[in-house]
Amino acid sequence: MRLTTKGRFAVTAMVDLAMRQTRGPVTLAAISGRQHISLSYLEQLFGKLRRRNLVSSVRGPGGGYRLAQPMQGITVAAIVIAVDEPLDATQCGGKENCADDKRCMTHHLWANLNKKMHEYLSSVSLADLVAQQADRPVTVLMDKRAAEKVAA
Repeated sequence: MRLTTKGRFAVTAMVDLAMRQTRGPVTLAAISGRQHISLSYLEQLFGKLRRRNLVSSVRGPGGGYRLAQPMQGITVAAIVIAVDEPLDATQCGGKENCADDKRCMTHHLWANLNKKMHEYLSSVSLADLVAQQADRPVTVLMDKRAAEKVAA
């Protein structure tokens, strides 16, 4: 199974958007700068995310993007699928023609991995990822304070 850059970047950009949208629409240029993702690539990804009703655009001065639905209802699987990223570990795309037009010996293994992967990514919401990021600076700060105490 491989998740390509397209899916990874889409999830990263959506986490960035979700973390900052309370201050108003978020521009793709701002996401691009923070996440080091090409602006033109983000434009392509957000076009697909908008068509799947995961984000909405706000035009004009102060415009940008917002989540089109609550972040609790947006799953990682939905984001990855929206940008046309296949979640498929089989060589045959599920057609069971992996080995000379027949099912290969490990087809069920990879098909079950696909199922588990989809179940897991469907269980992780954008809100979960934002919460993890909210916890992260506190952990780093605690580690830094602990290191300062040891050094003193």
